[in-house]
Amino acid sequence: MTALWAGEDVIAAIGSQGSDDWNAFGISTDADTTKPGDLFVAVNGAVKTAFANGAVAAIVSDIDKDITQPQLKVADPRAALADLARAARFRSRAKIVAVSGSAGKTATVGMLHEMLAGQGRCHAPLALGQNVALALATLPQEADFAVIKCCAGRAKETAQLVRLLQPQVALVMGADVTAAEIALIATGLSVDGFVIFHGEDTPTKELDASIAQRQVIRFGAAGNDWTLRQVRLGADVTVVMAKGMGQDYLFKLGVPGRQFALYALGALAAVTAIGADPVTATLDLARWAPPAGRGSIENIVLDPARDGETLRLINDAANAHPATMDTAFEVIATSKPNDNVGRIVKGRRVAFLGDMGGVNTQSAVLHRNLAANEYLQKLDQVHCIGPQIYPLWRALPQHQRGQWAQTASDLAPQVSKLVDAGDVVLVKGTASSKTTLVVDAIRKLGHRRPQEE
Repeated sequence: MTALWAGEDVIAAIGSQGSDDWNAFGISTDADTTKPGDLFVAVNGAVKTAFANGAVAAIVSDIDKDITQPQLKVADPRAALADLARAARFRSRAKIVAVSGSAGKTATVGMLHEMLAGQGRCHAPLALGQNVALALATLPQEADFAVIKCCAGRAKETAQLVRLLQPQVALVMGADVTAAEIALIATGLSVDGFVIFHGEDTPTKELDASIAQRQVIRFGAAGNDWTLRQVRLGADVTVVMAKGMGQDYLFKLGVPGRQFALYALGALAAVTAIGADPVTATLDLARWAPPAGRGSIENIVLDPARDGETLRLINDAANAHPATMDTAFEVIATSKPNDNVGRIVKGRRVAFLGDMGGVNTQSAVLHRNLAANEYLQKLDQVHCIGPQIYPLWRALPQHQRGQWAQTASDLAPQVSKLVDAGDVVLVKGTASSKTTLVVDAIRKLGHRRPQEE
């Protein structure tokens, strides 16, 4: 196994002194999850715990004289991690895609990793969340590609992270990102870099000179450089016809969702921009599946002795934003329940909805307006969780209105009475609404079939 960092290179990168007779195979900032062979960056202390878990060295602000393992003293461990990230970028030959924006970042990073991993070694550390410095510092020297999620609370902060990465491509997801934000993000690109963004809602005249100096690619509906020509949803697939830079593409995703088609289009534009083969990429994309809680689908077996005693769970419990609600409702509205298999003769479309995020002062209006959504109106039962979504529950017609609960923990114990075999069930909410408790309750209704034991 090739070492990620030699001790002497770490010391040179962070401007410290100490023993260099060690190699690090990973980097950790959390003592509890530090693995044997990791370099520990003590942003929150707990150095002894990190060494007990197998760290080979630690970057610290104060030397602990009771510890005999290598400690590298710096003024600020967090700044030292950024220095290490810059050194990783300087030594790397990888082509980097930075993914930012308001929606779809996690799915897009996963798609890009699937498409690029078949054409070289690809570093796409989703497990590191939004710690860009850590993601970059762990970039293997021999990597061909890197895909890193790059986002912060404000566009200016995101632009600073992009400058740290110096990517060849900045892919900005979400139709509600302003031209000014895109222009700011583009300032962090390498001089010959590409900025790729959703084109419909971004007037060209509002883009300032900073973006004009970069190569611009727009994706979305007709009139953009990359366009969705047709999207068809099946029970387990999304079939996409697209056109990009004069070339037609036909590909499929192994999960239903119009939003996934749009994310894939942006990802395909990025793949092409960095010089990878887009045709091979579309074939590899068929293997991609969303992570749990972001549109993943599970079939829950309620009776292992009877094949039909199942319900279909659409787990979208990790994210709920106004821009993502319509596509989630479309997926369940176009799904087909199974009749004559449960306690209730007719299979149903049932939703458990938690509070949305990103609504600010418009919360009541935005939640209430969901009742008018054409796809939501096709559902049989809608249960609501949380104080912000209460206006939606009140606005639902009586035949659709299910239970309302203040918290997910209040509703989860009732799940067995609210779902049935043959149902298609959507669970969607922000992470803070804890709708994952409902997902867990539904899963606990399931059993393994005998052949799965």
